[in-house]
Amino acid sequence: MDELKWERIANVQGRLDADLIESYLEAHGIDVELIQEALGRSIYPVTIDHLGQVQVFVPKEKADEARELLQGLEDVTILEEE
Repeated sequence: MDELKWERIANVQGRLDADLIESYLEAHGIDVELIQEALGRSIYPVTIDHLGQVQVFVPKEKADEARELLQGLEDVTILEEE
C-alpha cells in the first residue's frame, strides 16, 4: 500500500482565506492542495458551519515548515502532526 504523500495541516472558514494561505505558502516554496465541500464553492458561496470549511494539505516533508509559517495567523485552525 502506498504511503500518503500529503498531510492536512489546517482548516479555515471560507475560500478567500484559504486562497490567501495557499498563495502565502506557495510564495515560500510549499505546494498546496485545498479541499472543500462542493456546495461551499458554488456561485453563491456558502460559509455556514462546515460547508464553508476548507482543508489545507501540503506535502508531508513540508508540513512542519508550513505549520511554522502559519503560526500566529488568526482564524486558522492549525492541526498538530498526525
